[in-house]
Amino acid sequence: MRVGLQAALNDVNLDAHQPSSQRQLAVSISAIAESLNRHAPLNLCLILDHSGSMNGKPLDIVKQAANRIVEQLSPGDRLSIVAFDHKAKVLLSNQHIENPAEVKVKLSQLRASGGTAIDEGMKLGIEELAKGKQDTISQAFLLTDGENEHGDNDRCLKLAELAATYNMTLSTLGFGDHWNQDVLERIADAAGGTLSYIQTPDQAVSEFDRLFSRAQSVGLTNAYLTLTLGSHIRLADLKPIAQVSPDTVELAIIQEGDQYLARLGDLMVDAPRVVLVNLYAGQLPPGSQQIAGLQVRYDDPNSGKERLFSEAIPVVAKVLEAFQPQVNPQVQQHVLALAKYRQTQIAEQKLKDGDRTGAATMLQSAAKTALQMGDEGAATVLQDNATRLQSGEELSESDRKKTRMVSKTMLQ
Repeated sequence: MRVGLQAALNDVNLDAHQPSSQRQLAVSISAIAESLNRHAPLNLCLILDHSGSMNGKPLDIVKQAANRIVEQLSPGDRLSIVAFDHKAKVLLSNQHIENPAEVKVKLSQLRASGGTAIDEGMKLGIEELAKGKQDTISQAFLLTDGENEHGDNDRCLKLAELAATYNMTLSTLGFGDHWNQDVLERIADAAGGTLSYIQTPDQAVSEFDRLFSRAQSVGLTNAYLTLTLGSHIRLADLKPIAQVSPDTVELAIIQEGDQYLARLGDLMVDAPRVVLVNLYAGQLPPGSQQIAGLQVRYDDPNSGKERLFSEAIPVVAKVLEAFQPQVNPQVQQHVLALAKYRQTQIAEQKLKDGDRTGAATMLQSAAKTALQMGDEGAATVLQDNATRLQSGEELSESDRKKTRMVSKTMLQ
């Protein structure tokens, strides 16, 4: 297993006479399998809300989704299950699954009751994952349908950050319309996972299947993008780096000496993470100039080796006396994806501040951006919500959650 690393500027040409030029650098990072051998074993924890509001069909469907995962585990995979209401308990301790029927019996005995304490479920889930993390791909799926009324949201974020420190990935699934999208998104973003919206119970099985397939495609873990800047090159002051595929996430930058690092987490086989870096180039002499260097640091659970490094690649620009632009259309698509996300974020903040007109205007801008990138599904959702605000309607919880989801990714 090795890293696939590619980079492209939105315009490879620079004007030799410009004192400052802004460029977007798109970096594609994936795991590349060098053989057909099975990947490292999966170490999976299901963290399931069984509070009173999950009673009936919701909990029944979640049990079905969990049962399907039990059936799909490969020899060598590990599974644990944590259930939480206003407290948490280990339903299945971390183990290899030799008798799937026994696991299904335990799931069938789960009943809906009590309130919701997400952080208690996270704490036990992380403890169970830790028992089997050696030379495995450690992932947790956290499902809830409610607010964290018996828990502490700040503690949730700290636990997500702790999980990332220990090379564990947490993905979140919001069930129905009454969960806190800010909290679940922050958990998933901090722990390198993805946010899913299960609007109706019938969607639960397909969402669990999607996350499980994504976990199975992971080849390398704990990846960091390392960026070294050339002379007269600097990062943008505000939000200089973001992931734009498969989900849009603002990434934190860590500076170590003359290098900048951004944590990517898991790398999937043939499904790249794409990162967009916002750079400013000072005035440079004509000719080919290296403006940056890129490398990826990662762990390989297949071999048990840690802190490996990919091949380093240069990022080269052409500095021209007679400037002619050479725009890269694929990078422009990534720029639009990030613009769609940020415009929607501004719209949401304006709505929270009571500025309905400003929110509607920004949603319209985001809809136009989505159309430019060919994301017609997102454009429809964003424009419909802008129209509702303009007509004096309130946005439902479902409307708000759809807005967040279409801002982060292109729905399939």
